[in-house]
Amino acid sequence: MLPTDLTVSAVVENDGKFLLVEERSSGVVVVNQPGGHIEAGESPEQAAAREVLEEAGCVVNVTDLLGVYLWIHPQTRQNHLRIAYVADFVSQDRKRALDDGVFAVHWYTLSDLMHRRRDLRTPVVLRSVEDYLAGKRQPAGLLDNMMPIQQNVHQVIASAHLV
Repeated sequence: MLPTDLTVSAVVENDGKFLLVEERSSGVVVVNQPGGHIEAGESPEQAAAREVLEEAGCVVNVTDLLGVYLWIHPQTRQNHLRIAYVADFVSQDRKRALDDGVFAVHWYTLSDLMHRRRDLRTPVVLRSVEDYLAGKRQPAGLLDNMMPIQQNVHQVIASAHLV
C-alpha cells in the first residue's frame, strides 16, 4: 500500500474571490489552494499560514478548521489526505518570490473555479470552497488528540470526508 500524502491548505476569501495558485504537478499545470506539508515542530495551522506566504506571498490569519478531506487518486490509488483551514486575508506582497513550481497567483470566484474544474489539482479544491461557502466548520479541538498528525494519519483518515 502506498503511504498517505498528508498536506494542509487554506481557503482564503477576499471580496468574493478565493486565493489560488497555478503550479506544476508531475509536469502538468494545475490550480490549487496554497498548501503543503507540515514541517517538524509546526502545528497544522502554522504550516497552513506558512505555505500561503511561501506559495502566494500572502499573510493570513488562520481562524477555523474547515475539514479533513481524503481523495484517492483513481489511477494510482494514492491516498491524499488534506487538512483544510479557513484563513482571513491580511496582505499580499506581489514582489515576493514564490515557491519552486508555483508560477502564478490568482483570485477566482466560485464560477471561475467551476469553469477551470478540469485544471484543479484534485476535487478537494472545489469541495473545500463549496464547504466554506456553505458555512461548514469543524470543532477547533478535532485534531488535538491526534497530535503529532504525521504519526496518527490513520486516526485522521477516520475523521476525513471522502471526496
